[in-house]
Amino acid sequence: MKSIQLTDERMTERLGYSIGACMRAGDVVLLRGEMGAGKSVLTRAAARAMGVTGPVPSPTFTILNIHEGSALRLYHFDLYRLEGADALYEMGLEEYIPADDGASFIEWPEMAEEAMPQSALTVTLAYTEDGFARCAQLIPGGAFDAARIAQILTHMEEDDEHPDD
Repeated sequence: MKSIQLTDERMTERLGYSIGACMRAGDVVLLRGEMGAGKSVLTRAAARAMGVTGPVPSPTFTILNIHEGSALRLYHFDLYRLEGADALYEMGLEEYIPADDGASFIEWPEMAEEAMPQSALTVTLAYTEDGFARCAQLIPGGAFDAARIAQILTHMEEDDEHPDD
């Protein structure tokens, strides 16, 4: 597990962009954290890194939005309104977890915990004591191992050396 202090929204975006830049087909990212912690901000930044153009709204009411990237599709789930894994199975959405042609980003995975793969990167976003900054914990799982997390962190450091204008 690796913890990162995110002092502002830009840092959350940099982390998301770095995660997106390191995605491979079949990757799953489980996004945990309370409402407003930055899960959608992180996913939108990952989408940009994956070559998605246009808006990336939260799929709170649709459960899943699929976005075409330049190399991979982004499967963006928001399971907040889901009433368990059975509902996910009834809709047939488990076929995208993992997706053969893209990466799945899943907000509120705890709403269908038993349907979540063991091989996934778990990102937990939490407010720090001051209530403004955030802490991100990156937890490896299965094929998404510590080396993949190191790749993300290296990309993030390189992004810090080349900030946007």
